[in-house]
Formats: sequence, C-alpha cells, structure tokens
Amino acid sequence: MSSIVQSILKPRSLEDRRRRRIAFAYFMLFFFMVYAMFPVYWMIVTSLKTDQEIAAMKGFPFVFHGEYGSPTLTHYKALLFETDFFLFVKNTVYVAVLNTLFSMAVSILAAYALTRLEFVGSEAMGTFIFCTYLVPATLLFIPLFSILKFIHQGIGLPILDRTYALFVCYPVAVIPFCTWVLIGYFDSIPRELDEAAFVDGCNYIQMLWKVFLPVCWPGLIAATMFAFNVSWAGFIYPLAYIYSADQQILTVGVATTLIKGDVMFWGELMAGALLTCLPVVVLFSLLMDYYVSGLTAGSTKG
Repeated sequence: MSSIVQSILKPRSLEDRRRRRIAFAYFMLFFFMVYAMFPVYWMIVTSLKTDQEIAAMKGFPFVFHGEYGSPTLTHYKALLFETDFFLFVKNTVYVAVLNTLFSMAVSILAAYALTRLEFVGSEAMGTFIFCTYLVPATLLFIPLFSILKFIHQGIGLPILDRTYALFVCYPVAVIPFCTWVLIGYFDSIPRELDEAAFVDGCNYIQMLWKVFLPVCWPGLIAATMFAFNVSWAGFIYPLAYIYSADQQILTVGVATTLIKGDVMFWGELMAGALLTCLPVVVLFSLLMDYYVSGLTAGSTKG
C-alpha cells in the first residue's frame, strides 16, 4: 500500500515534475484570482439586488434569491439620475488630469536633475525624496490643513472648500514616488547617449526632450498611472478639506450623498463604487505591461 502511495506522490520523470509544478502554479493563481476578485463580485451582486433582498439578509448572501425579485438596474438609475454623480465625475476628471500633468512635469525634471546634473548631495536627496512618500496621509493632512488655512486666510486666496485645494495636497503623495521610479529608469540609460547628445550640440533640456523621454515610455507610463490612480481614488484629503457637495469628487461625493446618518443605501453605494473604479481598471488593463516593466526598471539602479 505504501509503495502505491509513494508512486502516486513521487514524480516519475522530469516531465511529471514540470506538469505538477505548472498545475500547482495554476491552482495558486486561481486561488489568488478568486480572493482578489471576490470584493468586486460582491459589489456587482449587491448593486443588482433589490432593496427588499438587501434588507432581508436571508439565505446565502452572494447569490440572487428569486423570491425578492429578479436582478435590477434600479440602483444604477438612482445613482445616475437622482444624485450629483456626473458633477462628481467632472470634478474628479478635472482634479486627476491636472494633478497628473503637474506631478509628472515636476517628477521628470526632478529625476533628470538628480541622475544627470551630478551636484553635491544628489544621491542623498533622491533617498530623502522617496522617504517622504513613506509618511502616511493620516499624519500629513493636519499640517497640510495649516498650509491651506494660511493660503486661504493669510494670502487671501479662497482655497479651502474648493476642488483646487487638492492641487496642493495630491502632489505631496505623488511626486516622491514618481520621482523615485523615474530615477531608477533614468539611471538605466547608458551614459554614452549623453555623450553622443552633447557631441551633436544638445543642451540638457534638449537631451531630456530628444533622448530621455523617447526611450523612457515604460517608466513614464508607470509613473503616470500611479499619479492618476492616486488623484482619482483619493479619499482622506477631499474628505478633510472639501465640505460643499458641488466641489466634491467621486470617492467622497458618492459616500456622503448615499450615507445619511445610520442609513446606508447599499445598492447605490455598490453601483457607485463599481463605476468609480471602472476608468482605473480599464487604464491598468490596457497599459499593464508598461506599468510592470516601468516599476521593474524603477526598482533597481544600473
């Protein structure tokens, strides 16, 4: 009996070992996929259930129960036509696009200066810039509020309770990480290209524009995707600094509109969560290869 068990468990050849390893890898991948996609599945199911079925909380919660009615799009209709959802979308696009453009412009110039201008303390400054990214947002929003209050009251620029208050906050979280990614990517570019550009008469700005940027698309795309994701999905800063509904972005606007005291409109909340994450999911799906290669190059030097 023991010999039979050993013959089953012990692979007989290299081909058997390879097949078992592949089967184990696919099993672990399937397990991780189910684990990662389960919240999305739950949101989809909840957003399609009727209010009666959500409130009943009877039976297995991850499937539909016919006695409460068939799946419905009522929650999506209520979200789109009975709330300020499209206003939140407009504010979010405005914030995400402008913050991404500004943060990428600063990150590209900072990374280029730290890797090619070779001034005293450039390496230490690069490390310090990345360390600032490690400070959690929950520790920064109070000092940032003091800065916004000074701009609002001391300078006289009305920035509190305005969408553009986020233009001061989000770059604090975005620029350090994007700069770190681009530093690693710029360091991987051979120095011979610099010498060839100088021989051809390029200055530093022309070398950045004509040499670095054309060959750094994976790193630029990875940094841009990160910047857009942070600007699109931010929650702490808009919750702390914006109070008016007409100035809110998606993440906070949907939550504050559909949570009234202890009453939560779960169907509309799940529909709003799905529609909010959809642009980021599409963006990552289309550019995932560039994102992975950009982060891989940005994690090492040389």
